[in-house]
Amino acid sequence: MSTRWYPLYQKGNPQLRIFLPNFWMKLVKPQHNQPKNVVEFHVSMEMTRMDIKNYLEKIYDVHPVYVNTRIALGKTYMPEKFVVKEDDIKIAYVVLPKDQSFKFPDIVPKDSEDKYKEQVKQTEENFRKFTKNNKCPGIPSWFQ
Repeated sequence: MSTRWYPLYQKGNPQLRIFLPNFWMKLVKPQHNQPKNVVEFHVSMEMTRMDIKNYLEKIYDVHPVYVNTRIALGKTYMPEKFVVKEDDIKIAYVVLPKDQSFKFPDIVPKDSEDKYKEQVKQTEENFRKFTKNNKCPGIPSWFQ
């Protein structure tokens, strides 16, 4: 399904275009503990269960056993004198065969976390030294 129309015929040598669907899927970490063969996606609101299943089969060659969807309402809050509501999200739970499982990759290894913590501490210390000589609060020290 696509809302884009194939271009009308033009005399001469028109350029043929390939139009992709307006669908999108975003893989997310599940909020609750789930079995290893269940994967959670945020999908566009127009997608149905069959669209999700076909999308995964045709594009990624993943053959799900079952697809379940739900719509999560966006949060509503009042920052000042008006009400703000975030967009609703459609969440798809894709069940893979029992012999398959999905695990999120560990992008940041634990060894490098220590290195980053040391760099952050050093940067904060340098910033404190830089702003230490500021005699006028509210004005940056480099402005003097």
